[in-house]
Amino acid sequence: MIPTGPRGDRQRDWLDAAALRVLPVRDPLHGRVRPPGSKSITNRVLLLAALAHGPSRLSGALKSDDTRTMAAALRTLGIAIEEPDATSFLVHGNGRLDVPEGPLCLGNAGTATRFLTAAAALVAGPVLLDGDAHMRVRPIAPLVEALRSLGVRVDCPTGCPPVRVHGTGRLPAGRVEVDASLSSQYVSALLMTAACGDGPVEVALRGDAIGARGYVELTLAAMRAFGADITAPAPGAWRMAPTGYRARDLLVEPDASAATYLWAAGRLTNGAIDLGIAADAFTQPDAAAASLIAMYPAMPAVIDGAQMQDAVPTLAVMAAFNHHPVRFTGIANLRVKECDRVRALADGLSRIRPGLGTEHGDDLLVAADPRLAGQTLPARIDTRNDHRIAMSFALAGLLIRGITILEPGCVAKTYPGYWSALETLGVELEEGA
Repeated sequence: MIPTGPRGDRQRDWLDAAALRVLPVRDPLHGRVRPPGSKSITNRVLLLAALAHGPSRLSGALKSDDTRTMAAALRTLGIAIEEPDATSFLVHGNGRLDVPEGPLCLGNAGTATRFLTAAAALVAGPVLLDGDAHMRVRPIAPLVEALRSLGVRVDCPTGCPPVRVHGTGRLPAGRVEVDASLSSQYVSALLMTAACGDGPVEVALRGDAIGARGYVELTLAAMRAFGADITAPAPGAWRMAPTGYRARDLLVEPDASAATYLWAAGRLTNGAIDLGIAADAFTQPDAAAASLIAMYPAMPAVIDGAQMQDAVPTLAVMAAFNHHPVRFTGIANLRVKECDRVRALADGLSRIRPGLGTEHGDDLLVAADPRLAGQTLPARIDTRNDHRIAMSFALAGLLIRGITILEPGCVAKTYPGYWSALETLGVELEEGA
């Protein structure tokens, strides 16, 4: 059985529970689970469809807290969006965004906040974008600086949300440089808005550093699918013609970050889980983790996570059972995600066994020990309300008795069906204390 459709009663219980205990499996995990649609692609194409002229049907899309936040914000900006079924959006774009009656409240949705901050320049009036306490400490200054250099008036006193964009209904033509060392989302936000400029807009990297460059390629592919005319005048620079976007129907591929948990669950238990899609068929950067997962229990001693950042929590928990220690490098950007994931991983691993995970500057060192499997090691994992911390540490519970996940409902941010997917595979869960 593949978990689809609305949440069942048991799933609601897990999402509403204060804590959840994952029980070790007795047999290898086998079965078929279709991951949800890609969050990264869904949020990109929702915005592009909204900026296009005409109706676009987005099938296979993710319905989660993050994508519902994006859809709700676009509705506030005057876009009619229907949801004909559990995995589709029908977006009626009209080539413009209206002045909202109130602020855009975006919670801790990083993609929605960054993308809509740039898109707000196309609104003929002020737009206030705000988030929860976590979002209010997530940096957005490089994007704000880039917009200002194009002549957009933006108020952002702290360098983090809230942000007020005084849009004029247009984005001036020109060239803009952006510091993408903290997040590639700044680049993606500018690129998607740039195709709606008054004239050609060139977006260029400031310096060579960029977090998860593969997501920029994902953005460019989505833009081209909606009719954008993009050229690359130099390495690290892209020139958008002022084409706007054309409506189209699009099938969203499954989420590669979600797939990593399922690949890992199969590998850790010597099983095999059929996702209905081969690892090399994904276009998302996190799919590169599949080859590392396949190497378990002989994963490399050093793993550079710079270009597959959302897969690092999965790999780090797997590394706890590896045959030798693993150092994760290139992951400084994980400190400015939904939580400080470097610290959260080190803390969670060390709750399982002191010293299992340690921070070395911005690196994470996992002191692997395959003998952990089969032990009873009571550990309450503080997820910091971060969906990726919850889902990755659930993997430890497949092999260790006593793993309790706090705030399990946080998985609704990107994978509401995660706990029911594990149950479908035969994993036993129980409410934790």
